[in-house]
Amino acid sequence: MDYAQLLKRAREQLPESVFEKERFEIPKTRGRIERNKTIITNFQQIASTLRRPQDHLLKYVLKELATPGEINRSGLLILGAKIPASRINDKIKQYAHEFVFCIDCGKPDTEIKREGEFSFLHCSACGAKHPVKSKI
Repeated sequence: MDYAQLLKRAREQLPESVFEKERFEIPKTRGRIERNKTIITNFQQIASTLRRPQDHLLKYVLKELATPGEINRSGLLILGAKIPASRINDKIKQYAHEFVFCIDCGKPDTEIKREGEFSFLHCSACGAKHPVKSKI
């Protein structure tokens, strides 16, 4: 086989998601400030869109914002300080760049897999594998 045939065969074996050009958008936080607390109503949706465990995203956001917080029974994220939505959105975007988007191709088609003592970001779109910070 010549190079062109090999290339064509390789492209046929790639998943369709590699060729899609749709733009992935991280949902903006929705919520309100009540007294000295910030309540985010769509935190579960954000974690679901990023395809990451809610507790992993929560741990990261709380650490980065340096504030206590919890998810109540209703699924609302309650932060123990008044924090502007723009700052929370920035931290979620930062999380996505660190733990969701592939370093090589930039697609969000990744998952975090643990191998021994290390965690790796595996991309299903391009096959890349990169180490990520261990648990936050």
